Amino acid sequence: MVAVSFIRPLDYRAEALYTVFLSLYVIFVIFATLPIYRILVSRGVPEGSARYYARKLIHMFAGGVVAVLVPHVYTSPLFPLLASFALALLLVLARRYRPLYWFQASDNMFEVNFVLAWGLSIFILWHIFPNPFVAVLPAIFISYGDAVTGIVRNAIFGYRTKHWYGNAAMAIVCLPVGFIYAGFYGLLAAVVAVVVERIEVGPLDDNILIALTSTAILAYPHIGYIIS
Repeated sequence: MVAVSFIRPLDYRAEALYTVFLSLYVIFVIFATLPIYRILVSRGVPEGSARYYARKLIHMFAGGVVAVLVPHVYTSPLFPLLASFALALLLVLARRYRPLYWFQASDNMFEVNFVLAWGLSIFILWHIFPNPFVAVLPAIFISYGDAVTGIVRNAIFGYRTKHWYGNAAMAIVCLPVGFIYAGFYGLLAAVVAVVVERIEVGPLDDNILIALTSTAILAYPHIGYIIS
């Protein structure tokens, strides 16, 4: 694990270069799902279902891979936060001027929620206690756990829906990861994340709720330190 700091990277130049490289990788993953979407549609998969598969692949191979790498290449959460804001802005602009139709749905902006929840959860937890492996845990939950549950439901039902089959798959992924990264509180955060994944209230989707609840649980043991 690299040395960590609260806000200022130890090596601005190196971490800026990492950010450029990882941002290009994320963009590559986004566009790499376009042919997958087209293949699925050509084989009779409904467009909405194919779009959902593409979105979940982006969750895992963009958000998930980068979240796992963050503790190894960054000494501060500053650049991950800035990169998440930049990507969120690009996604909003794409919706306005040229929608990325193979994963952006017209009836919600959940991919924007995902990016913001990813960056903010890392930034907040990193400041509560300087352990980047704990800080990336909510991002891993929404990247891999939420993706797995969506893929399982899509494969079984053929459309986006909520069902405990998906939550069981999410539990298989998140519970051991939570325990490995953060012990008891990581396990507890994973359990709560699995439960709240089923909840959506208007624009408040599972990405936000998973990141919010798991961040709060992981932060709880350090509340006294924060207040003092």
